[in-house]
Amino acid sequence: MNYSATVVVTRPLVQSEELLQGIEAMGRHAVLFPLLEILPLPDLAPLQAALSAIRDYALVAFVSPNAIDAALAAMPIWPSGVAIAIMGEGSRRALARHGINEGNSVIFSPQDVRTDSETLLAVLDIASLRGRKVMIVRGETGRELLADRLREQGIEVVQVAAYRRIAPLFDSARQSQLASLLEGKSDWIVTSSEAVRNLVNATRELSQRPGMDGVVAKMQQQRLIVPHARIAESAHSEGFLNISLTASGDAALLAALQSLP
Repeated sequence: MNYSATVVVTRPLVQSEELLQGIEAMGRHAVLFPLLEILPLPDLAPLQAALSAIRDYALVAFVSPNAIDAALAAMPIWPSGVAIAIMGEGSRRALARHGINEGNSVIFSPQDVRTDSETLLAVLDIASLRGRKVMIVRGETGRELLADRLREQGIEVVQVAAYRRIAPLFDSARQSQLASLLEGKSDWIVTSSEAVRNLVNATRELSQRPGMDGVVAKMQQQRLIVPHARIAESAHSEGFLNISLTASGDAALLAALQSLP
């Protein structure tokens, strides 16, 4: 069975619009099937309190565009003199939407095609941060590697939650959509390990419906396009058979789609 022209985008809608348009522009059929939902915190007071003291920090690291949007909604004017660290091009675009760029702020970001905590650490001036404070703005949960490595270097780290991530409700409409998508082979853009797990859980839940006992195997035959080796490893461990690894950012994802048969 050949792969179809369908490309399934699994990001939340707010992060997918430009990518969906780019896919359609190349003549592919784009379908949105979010595997993560981004929600505001029920209580913004801790975030607002942390941001009110932001001038006490030598560096603020944002782990995602969601972290940027949530924080800058609570503090729309970025103070001069506070450096910023980001992971990838999506975060750079998010900063630009809020009027922040290299022309008016110091921004550290990985120079490698791989964008994660490890490559961000490689470009930070660790010596200048020792004995000072760094804020990490993230979701309610996430990797601890960046915070742990900075603390090992004698840097005080404060992690601040700015949003929450949950798996979307897998109701009957989404079950039917997933069953329809699995009737053929498609390209699936999956941009986090958490999304991989949510996709697997949704497929297993679908397999419990009458006549759906073969959907797990069908899902494992889909082609996944992922922007990080860690996501590829998660997908491989879940039994996916065709995984295409690319660089981060919409442009790299679109280029990968164009190169695939």
